[in-house]
Order: sequence, then C-alpha cells, then structure tokens
Amino acid sequence: MPKALGFAAQAADKPLEYFEFERRDPTANDVEIEIAYCGVCHSDLHQARNEWGGTVFPCVPGHEIVGKVTRVGSKVTKYKVGDTVGVGCMVDSCRTCANCEEGYEQYCENGFVGTYNGEDKHSGGVTFGGYSNRITVDQDFVLKVSDKLDLAGVAPLLCAGITTYSPLRHWGVREGHKVGVVGLGGLGHMAVKLAKAMGAEVILFTTSPSKVDDAKRLGADHVVISKDDEQMKAWRNSLDFILNTVAAPHDLDAYLTLLRLNGTMTLVGVPAESHPSPAVYNLIAKRRSLAGSLIGGIAETQEMLDFCAEHGITSDIEMIAMDDINEAYERMLKSDVKYRFVIDMATLKQK
Repeated sequence: MPKALGFAAQAADKPLEYFEFERRDPTANDVEIEIAYCGVCHSDLHQARNEWGGTVFPCVPGHEIVGKVTRVGSKVTKYKVGDTVGVGCMVDSCRTCANCEEGYEQYCENGFVGTYNGEDKHSGGVTFGGYSNRITVDQDFVLKVSDKLDLAGVAPLLCAGITTYSPLRHWGVREGHKVGVVGLGGLGHMAVKLAKAMGAEVILFTTSPSKVDDAKRLGADHVVISKDDEQMKAWRNSLDFILNTVAAPHDLDAYLTLLRLNGTMTLVGVPAESHPSPAVYNLIAKRRSLAGSLIGGIAETQEMLDFCAEHGITSDIEMIAMDDINEAYERMLKSDVKYRFVIDMATLKQK
C-alpha cells in the first residue's frame, strides 16, 4: 500500500502535526488522487478538537479536495489518469436505502461515510481526509472539476459551495426572488455569489458595518446592518427566502418576520448551543417555514460544480502552507480570513 504524508490531530488538546500513514491501493472501482489543494472548513476544527464528540484519533481532517487522478481501478469508467477531480464531504454511503437511491446520499438512512473520521469499510478503521498528499476514493464519490477555474478556489466549493447551493436549488431560488443571506463568512460569501448568479435580488445581513463594501463586491444588491432596528424593519414581510449561515445562537424571530407569505428560512450553520426557540405566531401568521439543509448528494454536487464553471464562480481564499494549519485554526476562530483558507499541498514535505 502506498505511503501517504499528512497532518493529523493526535488528541483533542494537541496541535496538528506531521503524520505518515498508508492509503489502500486502488480496488476495481477506485480512483487514486494526488491532492493539489484542500480547503479548511470550520468542521475540521470541531472534529480535530473533538468539540462534537466521537472523534477517533489520530484524525486527518479535510473534505474540500481538488487534485489529479494518478491511478484507476480495472472497472473505473468515469475517470482516467490526468483528470482533474474533486472529493467532498462523503466517500461512500449504503447506496441501497430510499434516500441513496433518490440521489440524497447525504441523508443516507444508514449514515454516509465521511471523508475523514468515518468508518472505513476497506480497513475497518477510520477514514483519513485531505490534509494529505493523496487519497483513494470509489469513483462514484469522485467529482469532475473544470480546468477553466482556479483550482485552489474550487476546493471550498466541495463543502461551502454545495452547502449553500443545495438549499437555494431545493427552495427554487430564481430571477425575481428576494433572497436574504445572514452572515458573510465562508458559507455566506458563497451564498451571495450563488444566489446572485441564479438571478435573485440579494440582501446581505451582517452585524459588521466593515463588511458592507465587500458584500457588494461579492454581488449583494443591498446590505443591512442587523443590529439597526430601523434597517431591519424596512425589510419586513418582503423576502421570499433566507439562507442563514450563522453558526452561533441568535434570535431567529428577527429574520423570520422579514419573510413574506409562504417564505422559508433555512439554517445551514450549526451552533454549539441551540438557538432560542422562535415564536410560533411568527410562523403561523404568514405560513412561514423554518428549515435546515445538509450539503448535497453526489449528482447535485456535480451540478453545482458545473454551474460554478459556467458562471465563473469560485471561493475567495487565502492560500496557506501545510505547516501553517494551526495558526489558521486560531485565525478562523477570530473570523480572520476572507473567506476560506486553502492548503497548498505542494508545501507538504516528508519529515
């Protein structure tokens, strides 16, 4: 089995450090990928520090992967050596439950296999993710990536992109809709770009006046300072859809009242503690809905990548070396990044 180089957390209270391990040789349906770039997601930090519980150590994070195919199994028909490909948050699912059969592998009734810290069906251990120089994945969970786009900027699309694209598509965002986006971080900046490309009038809600200019640069038609009651009141009963990306507990009623009749607010941020419960009357009065959404299935993720290639959409990133990952985690906690860190895997060297 080929040796892989990576960075891993050895314990919840330890920084990530250099780590060598083995990847499997490609089986008949596998694709081996040399990783060029891997995005840094906040969930990587949660897992590495066991903030959600259940992390198995050593843990090699990373589920926003872009690279080149280096080997393929004997039954692989979708890819060939040299192809540019991506891997997102999943590397397998049961494939037989109703949700999997309908293309919703992310809602697999038996639980999808995470790209890292998931159950590795081949070794019986856990999966290791993209903070490494190579990975081997079943062809059915590998995605085609257009060479038209900056590949480093593509990497975060495999999580931040699909997390925001899926609810926008599911709730039918289109031209003529007024769409609110709450928060301008790694998810929020993608939501602004995607909703604008779908033809919507985009209203960005932020607590930070310093983000106004950047939100407009990204495509927001209007920017509302959510701490300003008068600015918030001006949008009451007017929005068709709100995508709430904030991963901290906050007052949901302040946003639910902005929805028009039959409007929906979808949550994609996962706070460590629950939001205060919203007032039921705010839902009943306008037949409003409060919903949630989790990434997307493989087919929808491919659709998202193709949509982004067509519209020239990538993530705004800051490139880092592999050795800088622990500093990046600390900066991420302070929201000190615009808007996603991406690791250049060419900087990962044997030690």
